[in-house]
Amino acid sequence: MARMLLKDVRSRASRAITWVWEQEGTPSQRARGVGAGVFCGCFPFFGLQIILSVGVASLLRGNHLLAAAATLISNPFTYVPLYWFNYRVGEALLGNNTAPIMGAINANTLWEHGWGFTGRLLLGSAVVATVLGAVLGLAAYAVFHARESAALPNGSNGSHS
Repeated sequence: MARMLLKDVRSRASRAITWVWEQEGTPSQRARGVGAGVFCGCFPFFGLQIILSVGVASLLRGNHLLAAAATLISNPFTYVPLYWFNYRVGEALLGNNTAPIMGAINANTLWEHGWGFTGRLLLGSAVVATVLGAVLGLAAYAVFHARESAALPNGSNGSHS
């Protein structure tokens, strides 16, 4: 049972990696798509992240499918740690004078704290999204560029004369 599950996970991961490598565009376009998706995935706009990422990728002339896929940086396993970290970044930038302590927030008191909580979460999300989107976009560019360079015939540097 465990072997079959592991084999299935390996097969799915292999197909996902192959899908990423086969995406259209230059390494720069694909990396801009990844960066746009990571950027949008860091915001707590559930249900809108993919739409926003495709829009941002369009503005940046990036790959739309990779942008949509990269929003999965936020998923059911990462929601709590990612948004908690984003809140803490916002809290560090704005201070915590008017905002409640994270542990004091519950469904009943969330609306009472309104902008104090939301402002810190959105500011932290913007900062984390900018840094993480840029870093992972640059990392994606390095990987895509290296892979493309390795695939070129000897003596060719990939530039057009």
